Amino acid sequence: EWPETGRLALYLLGLRATCPSPEPGPQRSLVTWLKYYLEEDWAGSRQHGHPLNGYYQYSLGVLVLCVHRKRVREEVIRRLLVAEQHGRFGHIGGSAVDTEAVAALAFACLERERLAGARLAAELRAATRRTRRRMVEAQGRDGFFGNVYSTPWAMQVFIATDTCRMQPAYGRAMAALLENLDAFTTAATVAQVLPVLHGRSYLDIASMRCQEEPDTLTPISPEPPPEVVGNKMVRLVVECPEPRCPQHRLYDQPVPVPAGASLLDVLRAATAQGPPNFTFDTQDTPQGPFLSQVLGLEARQRKRSYWQLLSAPSTSLQMGVADYRPRDGETLILRLSEW
Repeated sequence: EWPETGRLALYLLGLRATCPSPEPGPQRSLVTWLKYYLEEDWAGSRQHGHPLNGYYQYSLGVLVLCVHRKRVREEVIRRLLVAEQHGRFGHIGGSAVDTEAVAALAFACLERERLAGARLAAELRAATRRTRRRMVEAQGRDGFFGNVYSTPWAMQVFIATDTCRMQPAYGRAMAALLENLDAFTTAATVAQVLPVLHGRSYLDIASMRCQEEPDTLTPISPEPPPEVVGNKMVRLVVECPEPRCPQHRLYDQPVPVPAGASLLDVLRAATAQGPPNFTFDTQDTPQGPFLSQVLGLEARQRKRSYWQLLSAPSTSLQMGVADYRPRDGETLILRLSEW
């Protein structure tokens, strides 16, 4: 399988945060593998013009190498600088905030840990300032930077660069975040928002003094969510653009489900009711199930395609298939899109 740069980077970030034993053997080996994967990831740029796993995962890899105080070749850093300068982080129909934020955190880390020369450090500092400015300008009326899930990443940039107190946009984002904490239901999303709630960023992991960290973690037993009784009807639509699909709308059917059903439950119910026959598949990711195939059509990262989740007519869902719970009578659109 093609190496998942981001998955390994997140694992190494978590490993460093938990203060591993002083014996560095396995951890050092994984960091070496991460550096190798970054180069393999970029090899795709010769054909596609971008990292095969995307700039988000590539930026995350650079950030984690910096947190581990591993020097990164200047060429690797400049690849991200060029992408930032030319606005290459975005994708069609989506937000670039999370990718820009991760890249900015990597820039800030490289400067803070003095892993870049004076001239390059000045360029990194300027890129971080530009990113902060774009985030402030693009902040929505709801207070979010992009959406609820990209907002913690953006807020970490303000924390890491010590600019949150002087920036009103940060206060508005924190207020919005506190009102929507129930959106963070997976370990990966909680790991993004928890540092922000304590005024920290992932850069703080690099300066942790592990011998002073108390062992205070205790398991808890969360209360089960209240059961919702009754039923609801959700209309499920599948769209695929031309010329790949001459028949633009491939599926359009009402699907009855229990009142508390998630979008994933709707998809499962659709497969059972037929005809017309409905099929889908998911892949497990740290953020939960990722919709990878619908009606035999695959979303392929190497081809920069994904299944966009929409509430009709064009509102992008801010949650994954396992977390979003549609309303009774809502129309949900699965649209094969490019990024």
